[in-house]
Amino acid sequence: METTVANNPYLNGNFAPVSKEITTDNLKVIGELPPDLSGMFVRNGPNPQWTPIGMYHWFDGDGMLHGVRISNGVATYRNRYVRTRGWEIENQAGKAVWSGFLEPPQQDNPYGPGKNTANTAIVWHAGQLLALWEGGAPHSIEVPDLNTIGEYTYNNKLASAFTAHPKVDPVTGEMMFFGYSFSPPYLQYSLVSPTGELLRTVPIDLPMGVMMHDFAITENYTIFMDLPFTFSPERMQRGEPATMFERDRPSRFGILPRFGDNSNIRWFESPSCYVFHTLNAYQEKDEIVLIGCRMSSTTVLIPQDSQPDPDADIPRLYQWRFNLSTGEVLEKMLDDVPCEFPRVNENFLGRKTRYGYTGRMKKGSLPLFDGLIKYDLESGKSETHEFGQGRYGGEAVFVPNASGKGDEDEGWLISFVYDTNNENSELVVVNAQDMAAQPVARVLIPQRVPYGFHGAWVSEAQLNDSNG
Repeated sequence: METTVANNPYLNGNFAPVSKEITTDNLKVIGELPPDLSGMFVRNGPNPQWTPIGMYHWFDGDGMLHGVRISNGVATYRNRYVRTRGWEIENQAGKAVWSGFLEPPQQDNPYGPGKNTANTAIVWHAGQLLALWEGGAPHSIEVPDLNTIGEYTYNNKLASAFTAHPKVDPVTGEMMFFGYSFSPPYLQYSLVSPTGELLRTVPIDLPMGVMMHDFAITENYTIFMDLPFTFSPERMQRGEPATMFERDRPSRFGILPRFGDNSNIRWFESPSCYVFHTLNAYQEKDEIVLIGCRMSSTTVLIPQDSQPDPDADIPRLYQWRFNLSTGEVLEKMLDDVPCEFPRVNENFLGRKTRYGYTGRMKKGSLPLFDGLIKYDLESGKSETHEFGQGRYGGEAVFVPNASGKGDEDEGWLISFVYDTNNENSELVVVNAQDMAAQPVARVLIPQRVPYGFHGAWVSEAQLNDSNG
């Protein structure tokens, strides 16, 4: 099958992959890196090693990590593929062996029907940096060199896939994750101790398989989203699409105690929607409050609807309140500006936060972000940092100022930005308490950094504590 490289937007411009893995020291900085900003920003994203087979989707590419190490006002850069089993097989073959999400499953592929690309996100927990892909096991990564150690299966205790969005409780150090499947059990929920031991995995009953990309935690509860982005083998047997967004099905939110199981989960219904990413959740009296980027429906990985939803794939910041006493659900939009990739100061994850941060989406068919939005969730106001004409970024990670007063918004927002005017990439460091100002620092990257997905900040202390 010929791939449509020439007219596929995800293989052109700054979505296109880069071929070289490089290491560079002492990068040029416009402005000044804060002297107490010390650690490493690492971002994951898709970067196909070879020309894809058939139709290519942005979600298909091999994982590539881009890392900027900052210390004493000096920055260095390196990028490395996540060397998964699939990457190694294709590297030896010198060509793509697997097709992607938009092609039929390769049931006759001698290496298996699909590959773990490890291309979506990363998490730091218990001395390990893990590269994540929600269809399989995480991969352990050495820091700061970003070399791949291999699949990380918790001493073979890992019994499910591993979400791209695990949650680490900043107070207890516990990590919660889940794995979804298109065959029973459709959902499994796991807890990892602060020292990295997989403590328990419990199945959670769902009516059918759904794509569940994210979830949320509070101080005492875990919140799952059973949304109508469904998978049905029966549909596939009838010659219909296996994956569909079913607009006539309600959304369901399941809330269970952190150490609970299927016997004490409570389900709350609200209008049909899809949520790729949550901002945060917290407890307030009898209510669980969830904040996330909600879209009315999605066409991602789905054939076009004969009656398209004009609001499909447009995420906006929403709040849900689930009353544990009355069962009532209150859903409201917090802002009508399209936005995605929500983040908070993760020192407050699962607790009530005043501030949240998102990427502002440019209007159009491609996921381009032309600025960052800071939300004051108490006042309902927001501030925007504009990247500038022809400049587009992605998710911004909040890095708290370790030597500051400890105010929730005292710190920096860090993101890669691509300038279409000069075709160069930068790492920008924005003062989160002065969003309208120019970045305090722009680190010029010596090669293009393609648009990607999720990142993390690994502090100096964590780098020193690394097990990898």
